[in-house]
Amino acid sequence: MALIVQKYGGTSVGDLERIRNVANNVAKVHSSGNDVVVVLSAMAGVTDQLIGMARKITSTPHRRELDVLLATGEQTTVALLCMTLESMGCPATSLLGFQAEIVTDRAFGRARIVEIHADRIKDLLAQRKIVAVAGFQGRAVNGDITTLGRGGSDTSAVALAAALKADVCEIYTDVDGVYTTDPNICSNARKLDRISYDEMLEMASLGAKVLQIRSVEFAKKYNVPVHVRSSFKEEKGTMVVEEDKDMERLVVSGITYSRDEARITVTKVPDRPGIAAKIFNTIGDAGIVVDMIIQNTRKGGLTDITFTVPKTDYQAALAIQQQLAKEIGAEQVLGDDDIAKVSVVGVGMRSHAGVAARTFTALAKENINIMMISTSEIKISCVIDQKYTELAVRILHDAFSLEKV
Repeated sequence: MALIVQKYGGTSVGDLERIRNVANNVAKVHSSGNDVVVVLSAMAGVTDQLIGMARKITSTPHRRELDVLLATGEQTTVALLCMTLESMGCPATSLLGFQAEIVTDRAFGRARIVEIHADRIKDLLAQRKIVAVAGFQGRAVNGDITTLGRGGSDTSAVALAAALKADVCEIYTDVDGVYTTDPNICSNARKLDRISYDEMLEMASLGAKVLQIRSVEFAKKYNVPVHVRSSFKEEKGTMVVEEDKDMERLVVSGITYSRDEARITVTKVPDRPGIAAKIFNTIGDAGIVVDMIIQNTRKGGLTDITFTVPKTDYQAALAIQQQLAKEIGAEQVLGDDDIAKVSVVGVGMRSHAGVAARTFTALAKENINIMMISTSEIKISCVIDQKYTELAVRILHDAFSLEKV
């Protein structure tokens, strides 16, 4: 039949009853003749509890030891699932990240997968066993336990699917697919049957919480079909697949938003070679990711540089730039963490004109001021006042008639 990799998130394995439901679903797929590899997250809330315990000991837990601690969350769920499957008469074996030979670099807390040696998994599958792998974790070349960062179980699942050349990777979560926008904000949001890897990458990077960005990158690189579906409903969800011509007929596929943004402006910066590099090197050296950048030239050889950073890094970035402004002779550093980013995404934008005009017109009609604009081939992002976030999402959804099939 088929080789299927399934991933279940924290809410899907939140208690013993839900783990039984997962076991029933896995057993059903396996009994149909399919080979099944299951990747599990920790129970909902467990990772946060473990982080809380560590921080009661010290405000800055040793990163290596924190990874050792956090890996126990997924260890618990894979063991419980296999116990449940065995009690049902289904042969199952659990593997931790290092046992599944998921090799990573040594960036504790945000490790990247280097390679996967899937020989042990293949041997177990050849014995017709269900293999349950602890998501979110791996091992460094020197044997240290590592974790992949928030949402890392998605990455584990897609990477394993790629390594095993699986027919499909099913991501089970608490939503039943990818929607044209957040249904909690827009009541007429529509579930998409299919979405391209590029669109999903943009949506994930721009605020959509359905899939972790690195998992989509893996899926695109290795052409792994990903099926996003609900743990609590049997209906089909959304397929994330390679782009085809039909997808280009839709100008826009979705509207995303993020409130996790902050804006920093360095005013009257000397406009000479090397200054911009100095500004962004200091940010990069602090491990802070910069998103949007705008430079406005003034008279007299001066310029203003504005950029956005994650809200969690806002205070650190502000302090760095205030110190740097003195060194480079800039006038002042301004900051604003009461902003949001709203984005229009669609592969059809490559071949259709007028998307930017329609976006800006729709926002202008509601007197929503645009502070910053960023574009790519398939997206337009606007930074606006945070209080207008939900209104902006709804009017853009309506402007592109996304409620229609």
